[in-house]
Amino acid sequence: MRDTRESRLLLVLLIAVAFALITVDIRGGQDSPVEGARRAAATVFGPIENGVSSAVDPVGDAVSAVRDSGERHDRLAVLEKENAALKAKLGSDDRNRSRLTQLDTMLKVAGEGQYGIKGAQVIAIGAAQSFSWTITIDVGANDGIKRDMTVLNGNGLVGRVTTVGPDASTVLLANDPDFTVGTRMEGNDELGFASGEGDGPLRVELLNGKAEVHKGDRLVTFGSQSDKPFVPGVPVGVVSRVDPSGGGLTRTLYVTPYVNFTKLDIVGVVVEAPKKDPRDTVLPAKPKPTPTPTVTVTVTPSANAPVDGQQQQ
Repeated sequence: MRDTRESRLLLVLLIAVAFALITVDIRGGQDSPVEGARRAAATVFGPIENGVSSAVDPVGDAVSAVRDSGERHDRLAVLEKENAALKAKLGSDDRNRSRLTQLDTMLKVAGEGQYGIKGAQVIAIGAAQSFSWTITIDVGANDGIKRDMTVLNGNGLVGRVTTVGPDASTVLLANDPDFTVGTRMEGNDELGFASGEGDGPLRVELLNGKAEVHKGDRLVTFGSQSDKPFVPGVPVGVVSRVDPSGGGLTRTLYVTPYVNFTKLDIVGVVVEAPKKDPRDTVLPAKPKPTPTPTVTVTVTPSANAPVDGQQQQ
């Protein structure tokens, strides 16, 4: 349309008519004279509006989903973090309970043997290339630790201190091939020397080749001069095998140690020896034998069984 005076007048007229219709529609409410026209327009343009809405709504839903997804992701991350913290706490509690149990058992052993001990934690194991069984503990010279002190735990003999630093020490384990300790058998007091055999049982050479020994007999440390490197009475292990006596001067035993050398955590260094030999008092109580059940069978004679002196008809 060309911009002329007539076209401008027509535009002003149309605007005036539009305002008039809007005024009439608002004042008329549901009885508005243009209600029919509005319904007709809704019938024509309604499907188009719905189609546009259907096309646009997924976009809006997608935006909302992305926003909600971010919120859910953040919440999931928080929950996962809380679960991880809870598991860590539970794990820490389990470990602490285990350590408390180990400490209580060790203190009981120390009390029975009258050993003055310094508690320690294993913080490292020996290097594999050194071909030796050693551990490092977190106490040293600053804690009163000296070379050639006995090391034990709640089960028995662990080893002896070989190297001492200011705050850490090295312990040679009793199963190391270079380890030797004097032993005494429970009951008959037979003396011998136990040597480490790596991951196998300890090898014990009894000084008496004719000593009477049985599987299940138990041994403790005999003790060293001036109680170094070994104090007396520390449980060593249980006889698992006895070599047949060949008439030699010594007799060979194989002893399963009380200590599991692959599971060491809390140990104690004996910093004060007992005033007297505790002998066998530190050994654990012997397991009670399980009684063998006896079965009594009672035979009831049958009603048709023949009576003495008579034959069955």
